[in-house]
Formats: sequence, C-alpha cells, structure tokens
Amino acid sequence: MGASLPPQDTLPDSSAWAAASETASGQQLIYSGQFEAARLFFSRLAERHPLDPVGPALEASALIWWGTARGDDGFAEDSIDALLGDATGRAERAAAAAASDSARVAQLFWLGTALGYRARQAELHGHYWRAARDARRMRSALNRAVALDSGCVDCRLGLAVYDYALARAGVLARLVARIVGLGGGDAERALAWLRRVSEEGGTTRYEAQWVYANALLREGASVPAHREEARAIVGDLATRFPENPVFRRFLDATARTP
Repeated sequence: MGASLPPQDTLPDSSAWAAASETASGQQLIYSGQFEAARLFFSRLAERHPLDPVGPALEASALIWWGTARGDDGFAEDSIDALLGDATGRAERAAAAAASDSARVAQLFWLGTALGYRARQAELHGHYWRAARDARRMRSALNRAVALDSGCVDCRLGLAVYDYALARAGVLARLVARIVGLGGGDAERALAWLRRVSEEGGTTRYEAQWVYANALLREGASVPAHREEARAIVGDLATRFPENPVFRRFLDATARTP
C-alpha cells in the first residue's frame, strides 16, 4: 500500500507548518457541512502559520463546498481567487526553500492542490485559457512531487482529475488543451487512480471519494454498474457526514433519475 502525503508537522522547523491533526480537524468541518466554521478555522490557521499554504488553500475549499451546497457557482468567487493566489504563492516559496525531499513533496502537493482548485474555478466560469494554464502548472507540480516520492498517493488525486477532465472535455476545452500542449486524457486510467486514492489516500481520501463518485456517475450513462457504485460511495459519505447537504442532494437526485 502506498504512503500518503508526509505530515508537515514531522518536517524540520515544524512550528512553521500546520499540524496534520489541525488540517484533519478543519477538513472534518468541511465534510460535515459546517462550511462557515471551516472557513473561519482555516482563516485563523493561515494567520497562525503565515508561510503555510494549507490555511488559504483549504479556506478556499470550504468556500467552494459552501457554494456547491448553495447551488451558486459564483459564490465568493473573488475571495476564492484571492485565497488560491495566496496559497500558490506560499507553496511556491516554501517548495523553493525546502531543506529536504519530504518537505518539498508536501509543498508541491499543496501547490498542485491550489492550482487544481484554480483550474476548476476557471473552467466553471468559462475561462478555458486560464483553466488550461493552471492545469498545466498543477500537473507539473504534482509530477515533480511524485518524482521525489512515488508513494505519495495523495499527490495522484490532482493528476487523476486532470487525466479524466481531458478525456471527457468538451470540444472547446479540448481545442484549448491541444493548443497549450496539455495532451489528451485516459478515463480508465483516471478512474483507476481515483479509486486508489479514495481507498488509500490520507489528506485527500474523502475528497477523492466524492470526485470518484461523480466520475462514476458520469460513466454510468453507458455502464449502469458505475452509477450504483457511485451511489454506494456517496451513501457511505452521507452516513459518515449526515449533515452535509451536498451528499444528500446527490443521493436524492440519483434516486429520481432512471
């Protein structure tokens, strides 16, 4: 079984970085549907650890989940963009200054995570050129992390999403991807990696389960078993986090859809 992301609190000068337990506590708030509390938690974390990208990256994640729960794609758009800009800057500086491979892997992971969120936001609002540029930067950061630590399962989530998005992109997005040199994607390979991260990941496990379920639902149009697997995965998430409206809505919508 592969290793997940190395905890930042085990790295040299650990006081500069959020503890793994702090990150996990804030993520629990997100997945439990306590989005405003999660946003505040990570805002304070960012203030306590001004060099660490975890705070702004996951504060942005809390806002993204909150917007999804509200059904509002434009929710806090400017705030999310600013937070992700802050996170990428912190991660780039920390990766460049890292004194060990494990420290650099951790920072490259968070750089890739922030860039992945930025690409997602840009694509959501039709900014395909920006989405493509950020996706390419995300791929570069995560590939560098994997080259340093091939066992970093968490690092594979962004790469799997990248692979799947290219494989299932619309015509315009595919054209932009080819122009900027992103290449093509492989849906089956992406699904295999999403499954592995959803089972073995550390920091990214629940996020990977959610992403994997949505990818399976999309594939379910041609493979009905995928749709049932998607419902089972989100059913487990909803059992674990019963107050998260995003999971409940997924289950309600797929129950009504033949």
